[in-house]
Amino acid sequence: MLARSLTHPAPSQPAALPLLAKGFRPFFLLAALQAVVTLPIWLAVLSGWGPDLPLGPMVWHAHEMVFGFTVAVIAGFLLTAAGNWTGRETARGPALAGLCVLWLVGRVACLVDAPPLLGALACASFYVALGVALGRPLLAAKNRRNYGLLLIVLALGACDAATHLGALMPERGLSRLAPLWAVDLVVVMMVLVSGRIVPMFTRNALGDPRIVNEPWLDRGALAACVLAAACGVLLRDVRVTAAVSLLAGVFVLARARRWGGHRTLGHPLLWILHAGHAFIAVGLLLRAASGLIGGVPSGATLHALTAGAIGCLTLGMMSRVTLGHTGRMLAAPTGMSIAFAAVALGATVRILAPLTPSAQLPLLVLGGGAWSLGFLGFLLTQAPMLARSRVDGRPG
Repeated sequence: MLARSLTHPAPSQPAALPLLAKGFRPFFLLAALQAVVTLPIWLAVLSGWGPDLPLGPMVWHAHEMVFGFTVAVIAGFLLTAAGNWTGRETARGPALAGLCVLWLVGRVACLVDAPPLLGALACASFYVALGVALGRPLLAAKNRRNYGLLLIVLALGACDAATHLGALMPERGLSRLAPLWAVDLVVVMMVLVSGRIVPMFTRNALGDPRIVNEPWLDRGALAACVLAAACGVLLRDVRVTAAVSLLAGVFVLARARRWGGHRTLGHPLLWILHAGHAFIAVGLLLRAASGLIGGVPSGATLHALTAGAIGCLTLGMMSRVTLGHTGRMLAAPTGMSIAFAAVALGATVRILAPLTPSAQLPLLVLGGGAWSLGFLGFLLTQAPMLARSRVDGRPG
């Protein structure tokens, strides 16, 4: 099961460096650094005194937050979890270091304004290598339950490459559309994974067997989100996409009704996950309102799904996995409780910013700054855990 991967690491021989013992260690560190560095750079550009950004400020920001930050978290999580789903190693030691180097090459390609073909190749090489690292154990173990996650990773690679290649055919708008398609793919992944883990974590922590999944709602939420993603790629009819997003938002909201979210405020490692799941529903419902009624800026819709859902769910899982997989108790350090609040607050301000045009830039800076500080909190409190051996002496 997915949840087992968070508490029962697969056996392995110790790596030469603790940082390269499991995929979550270097990739969570890189993701947090990306959040702390690149978002302030973009805010500086918006304020008129930052450097020129390749791909243009908006595309660069979208590319680095989706294909840089988000994909690093996904890589760290899946490399760790897949090894435990299958009992086989994914990547560690030199192989894991190589994956990190490929990810970094993609970041450099976006900073130096590499030629589109070279940039696409640099980024695509990372996804090919990641796909091999994940696919070999999943296929060998016939772990069909998680094949869909592997397909999403490869589809994200196609979107990443398309963002670069869009510079060769600007009339098609690929550089703008591909990151949006990628966000929809990440939403599908979040709906799938959160449905497996959030109610289970909550039930175990609160000791309440009434906190359960309703399978038909889980299936409906996942199917509707997949359909919404497909509509975003295949259809230009905003109203159809909005109607499907409305259905998806209702399913996502309804399936959490028995998850006990209102009882988790005293448990930071839980409420941040419930908040992230709630932001998925908010984003989908705002998208529906934008297409069916109008008056809702696209920036508010998009950032409910990104700054809100992706921000809260990634930070919550990064903290939980780091604690569990380094042999520590699943209790958020004080600094992480503050970091969770900063990310949730920053996301909320970022969603509201487009609704107040006269104060939009200050609100963007405030929201982005708070969001970035949340991941700085992760670095200050949990980066040392990533760099050191497990406290219980076990490998991993």
